[in-house]
Amino acid sequence: MKDTIAAIATPLSPSAVGILRLSGPEAVSAVERVFTPFRGEPMSARPDRTLVYGVLHDREGAVVDHCLCTVFRAPNSYTGEDTAELQCHGSPAALALGLEALFAAGARQAKPGEFTRRAFLNGKLDLTRTEAVADLIHAETPAAVRQAAGQLGGALARTVDGIYDGLTGLCAHFHAVLDYPDEDIAPFEAAELSAALSAAAAELDKLAATYERGRLLNEGVPCAIVGRPNAGKSTLFNALLGYERAIVTDIPGTTRDTVEERVSFGGVLLRLIDTAGLRESGDAVEQLGVERSRAAAERSELVLAVTDGAGDFTEEDREALELAASSGKPWIWIVSKRDLTGPTALWGAGWAGNAPAAMVSLSAQTGRGMDQLEQAVAALFPEPPGSQAGALLTNARQAEAAGRAREAVRRGAEALSAGMPPDAVVADVEEAMSALGELTGRTVREDVTARIFERFCVGK
Repeated sequence: MKDTIAAIATPLSPSAVGILRLSGPEAVSAVERVFTPFRGEPMSARPDRTLVYGVLHDREGAVVDHCLCTVFRAPNSYTGEDTAELQCHGSPAALALGLEALFAAGARQAKPGEFTRRAFLNGKLDLTRTEAVADLIHAETPAAVRQAAGQLGGALARTVDGIYDGLTGLCAHFHAVLDYPDEDIAPFEAAELSAALSAAAAELDKLAATYERGRLLNEGVPCAIVGRPNAGKSTLFNALLGYERAIVTDIPGTTRDTVEERVSFGGVLLRLIDTAGLRESGDAVEQLGVERSRAAAERSELVLAVTDGAGDFTEEDREALELAASSGKPWIWIVSKRDLTGPTALWGAGWAGNAPAAMVSLSAQTGRGMDQLEQAVAALFPEPPGSQAGALLTNARQAEAAGRAREAVRRGAEALSAGMPPDAVVADVEEAMSALGELTGRTVREDVTARIFERFCVGK
């Protein structure tokens, strides 16, 4: 990391503000070559974290913009290196000229995520905080924002470090007794080790249980909308999105394939799947769409089963409800077309052990009843009581490392119960510590960090 990197840190579209960012040993001198303050000393003589108003030049010395500049010297910066930022007007053309000038001044183009990667390598962020940066950038709901912000603040790292430190104490005690037998050190008692392993296992169980909630926060809840043709599925799909995404006509069977979009609804990120209407058809294409509808319901975490409230209850309506109930996942029965008149005979049979979480009557056309659906969805995915923002496992890498740590601790406890000597038990404890070290980045392979930083945009 002996070179200096530069990048445009804001989206390349016209905006009020655009930012050029630099990091590296020549960051201050490079920015000084392209930026001239209107008054006073050059940037190399300015104190850190002071906004200076001046002129940005292109590589030929022509004026590009009037902007603000600030510097942050190592180690008190985001990356731990000398850094500088130019806060310009958000013209993509002006920012490109400024970036070319910085390259001419000795900087090179930053790679995706390289600023945060340098922060990790310089010890400014651990791996959980690093991942939180990407999660915060991509957060689509208030709950996801709070989780990412809490993780960036160190909530998950503190939880993991607490478990890690407890296991470190066990290993340190064991090796002290083994390596210094003549010292006055308390013996290594099996009961003490058993209690400590039980406590660690309980904490790891609790941590592993947070993954499902964390995964849904980040990835969204797969949510299939099922029902017979013309029940109002696509109209509901469009109403949830707030724009016309799916084709809506009076002709049954218009939707022949699944259509997927993401939307925040009831504070929950839903991965909506509009499906083909459930019915028997001689049309091979439509029948393939029906099969995909069933598959979508099976892999979903939430099913919205729509029946037509303006017509009679049919065998196809019953089939849609049975499909939702047989999914084994939470589901909501939606009686659509509340704006239209017409009595409806509702099915009153059993639910095969999986009753609907709610029944909502609504009109997707007028919006009437949509607030009740929103409340029903929010009630199905509440924040766990007493949960700490930021202390959830949010991706498969974290969950896998926590799982390996949990299994290693369990093996150690089983070995202790079987009468194995303490050194065999401690080997399992050390394996658990290694897994936890991977989670936070104490010990992690280069290919793992490379995969993590693939999620980042250039300039972050």
